[in-house]
Order: sequence, then structure tokens, then C-alpha cells
Amino acid sequence: MGFPSTFPAFLVLVLLELSLVRGNYPPPLCGRVEANDTDQILFALNLEYLEAEFFLCGATGEGLDTINKSLANGGPGPTSCQKANLDDLVRRIIQEFGYQEVGHLRAIFHYVGGFPRPKLDISSKTFARIIDAAVGYPLKPPFDPYKNSINYLLASYLIPYVGLVGYVGTIPNLGCKSSRSVRNLQIDLFSHLNPNGLVARLSLGLVAKLLGVESGQDAVIRAMLYDRGKEEVHPYGITVEEFTIALSGLRNKLAMCGIKDEGLRVPLELGAENRTTSNILSADVYSLSYARTPVEILRTIYGTGNESEPGGFFPRGANGKIARKFLYQGY
Repeated sequence: MGFPSTFPAFLVLVLLELSLVRGNYPPPLCGRVEANDTDQILFALNLEYLEAEFFLCGATGEGLDTINKSLANGGPGPTSCQKANLDDLVRRIIQEFGYQEVGHLRAIFHYVGGFPRPKLDISSKTFARIIDAAVGYPLKPPFDPYKNSINYLLASYLIPYVGLVGYVGTIPNLGCKSSRSVRNLQIDLFSHLNPNGLVARLSLGLVAKLLGVESGQDAVIRAMLYDRGKEEVHPYGITVEEFTIALSGLRNKLAMCGIKDEGLRVPLELGAENRTTSNILSADVYSLSYARTPVEILRTIYGTGNESEPGGFFPRGANGKIARKFLYQGY
């Protein structure tokens, strides 16, 4: 079953309405979360674990423990580490992404410490549930991200962008409550500088470098999908573009804080300078990156729209002080 030809424009209108009707309901928490620099950076470790396991498993059939088990820090392995049926080009790209994520984990552990790997669910069933929620009905057969390259790229569309907007949202808040626990930074070399200011700059530097690679990964995935945008994904009769529009719409709905996510095609009035419908990079009216808070990200990666209700990729919830403080008792 396919979408009607008016689907993309219709979804954009629905999303615009979602951002305008909030006055009728208690507003969701969309502002910054009070936390020191260390805890803000550590929050991102959850997404780095997710990306590392998904990319490594998809490309090689083996996860983080095979590359560097110490980085799991005693945390459980993921549910269903499965090798995807990828063509050579996609496999090489995804494999490189996986190794990059291992480097990100090492960097965060080196500079700010870490926590045990959270329980992750990267099974085909989890992705199928997310895809079904996005398109609005159960696909038959259920969507399998590991079936082929195009399915895997669509599944990958779900992941690096969340880390990207999270890092963009983190940067303005670093230094507001600077943490002095950032390690291995040889502060004695800069003893003439204010320690808090130095740590804030070092935190900014780390997050900026992480953001640079995350944004590159997202751009590669989006560009590869854009190249096949008009192609229908077999056997669903839904084009690649339409899938991305639906997935972005779902993330906006779950996060509940307006439109901060866009598919690969938009109406002209939402395109860059209102001159193009192409949307290879998701950006705001000034072509600047969108930003999300940790609360918005938790609602999205849990798939529940509730920062206190785990699910989705994190069936037991994310780890770290920021994520755990929102969890109900029992998780």
C-alpha cells in the first residue's frame, strides 16, 4: 500500500499544526536541562553506544565487544547483533562509521569518564515498530532494516541525526555550570587562565569535534538516500523520500517541541531561501542546524514521547545522571 500523491505536502501541514496547537495542552518541557558539562557530554554517550553497535553489527556482524570490550564498561550486549545484506559501497561506509563511533567512545571516556553501556535493542522488530508508527499502519511484511542496503540506510536515517541535533543543543549550555571533573586535559599548562573558563573551552572543543563527524555521517546517509529518493521501497509502494518525511514527522511528534526535523523533500516555502524543494540537509529558516535538548532526545529514542517511559532502542532506559533522573522507579 502506498501513500497518496499528496502525502508529503499533507504531512508538512500536519506538522505545522502540531507546532501551533500546544496552547490547548500543558506545554512539554522544551527548555535546557540543568546539568554540569560532564553530565551533558556523558548524556551523548548513550547515542554513541547505539551508533557503534548498530553500525558495527550491520557492517561486520560483530559489535563493540569484538573491537574494544573495555568500552562497554560492564554493560550488557545489544539485543540482536545482526549483519546486514549490504552492497560493497554501503558496507564500507557503514563499517567506517562504526569504527568512528568506537573512537568517539574512547574520546569521551578519556576526557570525561563514562558509564556502563545501556541495554540496547537494535532488533528488526524494534525498527519495524518505529517504521509502522511513522507511516501510520503495520507494513506487511514487517520492515527489516537488515534485508538490503536501502532498508539499512533508511534505518540509519533514524540515528546519527539525533546525535547531531543533541550536540548542537549541548554547545550553548556548556560552561553554564562548568564541571571540574574533565580529565586528562593538562590544566597545569594553562594555570594563568581561569579554571572554569578553561574547562568550558575544552568541553566545547570536544563536543564540536564530535559534532563535526556526526554531521558528516548524517549528510552521507541523507545524500545516498536522496540519490534514490524517487525509488519505491519494495514491496511497500512507498518511495524513499516519503519514508524520510514520515520518519522525520514521527520524531517531531515524539519530541513535542516543534519542527526540528525534515525529510529529503519539502515544499518550496520550506526550502533553502524558498528557492528549492531539495532538502539534503535538514536546517531552519536561516539554513542553520536544528537543536534538541536531552529531554526531547529521550522522548525520541524511547519511541514513547515520554522521557520517563523507556522503550524503543533503550528498553531499560538510557544511562547517566540526566537520563536516570527522569525514569520512573523500577527501570
